[in-house]
Amino acid sequence: MHLTLTWHSLLVALGIFALRVCDMSLDTIRVLFVVRGRKGLAWALGFMQSLIFVIAISSVLANLDNPLNIVGYAAGFATGNVVGMTIEERLAIGHLQLTIISPLRGSAIAELLRAHGYGVTEVAGRGLSGTVTILHVGVMRKKLDEVETLVLEADPEAFVTVEEIRPLRRGFWGA
Repeated sequence: MHLTLTWHSLLVALGIFALRVCDMSLDTIRVLFVVRGRKGLAWALGFMQSLIFVIAISSVLANLDNPLNIVGYAAGFATGNVVGMTIEERLAIGHLQLTIISPLRGSAIAELLRAHGYGVTEVAGRGLSGTVTILHVGVMRKKLDEVETLVLEADPEAFVTVEEIRPLRRGFWGA
């Protein structure tokens, strides 16, 4: 394979890179919508992703004499994953279930969260060192940072976990 570097060959490789970044970004976001049951959006994103993919792979296969095309394809794939993840983080679509465990300040956390419009379910529990309060809070993903700040304000020692959920029926999503 002989590499002749021209502006045209460089532009083709950059075009393939850009197509793959778009393709993989759409793929990452499409999977988000599939998991959340958003069929229409998943279909539209899948259609666009497939269309872009066919154009990108055709460009690579039609120009195998330029190794930069292969590098552009691979780099676009890797970069597209990161770009897609970044977009997905900023969209913050979906619901989360926080579980907060506090041995001493559970009621204070619950009161603070309720005062800010969040629904909280309190459960008494027993931990390694005695009784604890277990709080369950369903929140919209875009509100996670706010809820985390409130929890830390009330009890910096609280143990907090978060899970992505897909609500089945009803619920209070607050603020």
